[in-house]
Amino acid sequence: MRPVLRGVNRVLLAIAGLVLVALGGSVLAIGLGVPAPSWWLHDGRHDVLLGEAERTRWRDEGWWWPVVLAVLAVLVLLCLWWLVAVVRRRRPAEVLVDTGDGEGAVLRGRALEQALAEEAGRLDGVRRAHVLLTGRRTAPRARVHVLLEPHVDPGAALHALTTGVLAHARDSAGLAALPAEVRLHGVKHRAERVS
Repeated sequence: MRPVLRGVNRVLLAIAGLVLVALGGSVLAIGLGVPAPSWWLHDGRHDVLLGEAERTRWRDEGWWWPVVLAVLAVLVLLCLWWLVAVVRRRRPAEVLVDTGDGEGAVLRGRALEQALAEEAGRLDGVRRAHVLLTGRRTAPRARVHVLLEPHVDPGAALHALTTGVLAHARDSAGLAALPAEVRLHGVKHRAERVS
């Protein structure tokens, strides 16, 4: 998920959660007998949610129903956009390879991920590697998670990964660039005894 979308998602969820907790908590408190403040919509625990006056207040106004329908339509469209943005696939199913003859070839995204992970896993001191492709099929990006053995220098492992594995994948796929985010983690181990 892109950082901007992630931020919008968190803000919208936080606002919706706060509104629901505030309204639900206040209705529950008033329903349990807590006296309602003077500015509150309802007077007490036996008050109905929408009274006769509230339901029929704007019925005869010509602008009321078009405004209600427009607001509801905008809310539905925003909710659908939000759902599509959250659910939409961020992984390219295939990567477009420039063959140099004006045509092109298609490489499965999972095959490239697996090849990158296997080659990274064969590096000295790497216990396990996991690769995830993101971005577009013409400009993929790689997220690489590497689990290192305790004796490995992280700088050397990162250098071998970027100049070897990622450069090899970029060149073999005919990509102009293959930006990558690499996360290195060390294997948890006991402290060694020094004598």
